Amino acid sequence: MNVAFSFLFQELQLTRKMKGSVAEEHLYLAFCHQYRDSILPLHTSISLFLLSYCDCKSFKIFLVPTDENVDDGFVTNNFLGGLEVHLISRCQLPVIVQSCCLPAVVEKDGKFCRAGLSVVLRHIIQKTYEADPSKKDVLELLGFKKTCLKACAEVSQWTRLCEISIPLAVEGFLTASPEHCQTIPPDILRLERKLGEPVRVHNDDRIRRQKLQQQKAGAKAAVPVLGKEATEEGKAVETSEHLLPSLELSIAFSKLLVQELPDAVNREAPHIRRTKTSDLPLLDHIFAEGLYFTLADIVLLPCIHQFLISSKEQGKNLVNLPLISSWYQRVQEVPGVKKAAGKCKMELLHLPELMSSPEEELQDFSSVPDELEEESVDSNFIGGPRPTMTKLMENGIEAKFSPHPCPSWSLDWTNLPSAVSPGEGKMSRDRALRKQQQLNNLVAAVTKLAKPGDVIVDFCSGGGHVGIVLAHMMPSCQVVLVENKELSLIRAKDRSDELGLNNIWFIQANLDYFKGNFNIGVALHACGVATDMVIEHCIKARAAFVISPCCYGFIQNTVKFKYPRSHQFKEILSYKEHMILCRFADQTAVQLPPERRLIGKQCMGLVDLDRAWAAEECNYSVQVTSMEPESCSPKNNMFVGIPT
Repeated sequence: MNVAFSFLFQELQLTRKMKGSVAEEHLYLAFCHQYRDSILPLHTSISLFLLSYCDCKSFKIFLVPTDENVDDGFVTNNFLGGLEVHLISRCQLPVIVQSCCLPAVVEKDGKFCRAGLSVVLRHIIQKTYEADPSKKDVLELLGFKKTCLKACAEVSQWTRLCEISIPLAVEGFLTASPEHCQTIPPDILRLERKLGEPVRVHNDDRIRRQKLQQQKAGAKAAVPVLGKEATEEGKAVETSEHLLPSLELSIAFSKLLVQELPDAVNREAPHIRRTKTSDLPLLDHIFAEGLYFTLADIVLLPCIHQFLISSKEQGKNLVNLPLISSWYQRVQEVPGVKKAAGKCKMELLHLPELMSSPEEELQDFSSVPDELEEESVDSNFIGGPRPTMTKLMENGIEAKFSPHPCPSWSLDWTNLPSAVSPGEGKMSRDRALRKQQQLNNLVAAVTKLAKPGDVIVDFCSGGGHVGIVLAHMMPSCQVVLVENKELSLIRAKDRSDELGLNNIWFIQANLDYFKGNFNIGVALHACGVATDMVIEHCIKARAAFVISPCCYGFIQNTVKFKYPRSHQFKEILSYKEHMILCRFADQTAVQLPPERRLIGKQCMGLVDLDRAWAAEECNYSVQVTSMEPESCSPKNNMFVGIPT
């Protein structure tokens, strides 16, 4: 507990420092229509459920209906319990919110916005704890090291399943005609399969040894389980004694009820301590992410609740979903869940315990594909970069670098305010110099493209090194920083406030949740697939782009992106061969032998040539150049793309 809270201390301190952080923030939720006891989209029902569970009063809540004829009193009386909610039309939203997908939270100065379900929910939890530090159970929803649903959905299959896939699957199931909802949605089956996988948790070796000891003793742990929830604030919780079938349940509920496990459970016999790790029993899921109740359970409950109600009304047999059904019942026993459900007028179901079914009746989960299936290995594939590079050369493809458009251009760093310089952050003098050199390249390219009134978006902005320089140098342009990491954006805003910049916005969101119009997209060292995501955003907006890629070794097929990207490369290289180029493109560190660095640079050029050709297929003119001086970074490639 102490380690977990100290891990968050810096984050909370920085959050408190933000200008206007103590002021009421505005939370905007989409509202399409009512479906039984839920609001669609489900992202809104999930957000309201968390607010009720946390008993959070830190936000002024607005519903943004798609139908302008919705009555204010109807919404408040029918859905929202004790929450005070206001209606607002989309055209009345703050401009920064209009650029984002809902849900979104904006601070009163209108410059800092958080958008997307996971980002908003995590912020609600942090604000709840900040307002009342006694609510440690709420903070625990963020999980071990406070990382629950922190990874963005573009790269994390688990975040994508919880945040996007299951809500959309359930909404589709609820609104489909009877003939189109005969089968269980594949994403629900993926969750069932996920709940059946072994649990990996911090310090699981010790817990697995305890489980082995319990199994050998043939005992079942007796721990208090929530019996009947208190309905009045401050009333003692009634509990009853039950025999629980597993050590996992004992650990999960002892944490929820803030109790110590019996010494008999904690002590290990000598023969248990000598058992090899490979011989220890695996741990079973109790909640969505493992043993402990987290934000993932909060997200999934309203979705699964609506799915189960609809399935029950249609007379569907839930025998294929025993793990989801057990999870649904177990979540209801968590203190505070039934009370929050009552506030949101969710009438939770009591499902009969599902018995094992004959093998032929059970769903064959092997028939449910993963969102990302590994491609079969090409039988003609030969490892290493040289055969792949030779194969491309035989087809007339080599790395090509255009001349730098302005190799000697540089900002006058000595006369700029200190808050503009990247050296203002915590970095060495040498690293700050290299960062200035990198910025010289990107700012020079953007300066040639920009005109007064343009909107420039700094994607994957980090601490705002690029965006702050652009906002300071181009006061007639609006600069938007988009970044998923809250602490980085808070530091960027602190620097912006010190400079008194009025032409800059900060959006904490995954790239997919930014929907605004813009003229130029820029990214310095966008990691792996993020480079392709930025290019895609720019192409959709018909915006120019200036991008320096990074972390080629992290490139891999995702739900949205398949490699190679261009038709020319697809005709020659397999996915596996392209991945070899990506892996060796990361071999450019200064401590490596010159020959290997040269091969790494050539692989970088080939990977980026594939990206450039893919953009040109979308009617762009793209040049790939090397930043000057090349020593400014081992990852020194730079794209400049202009729509034709």
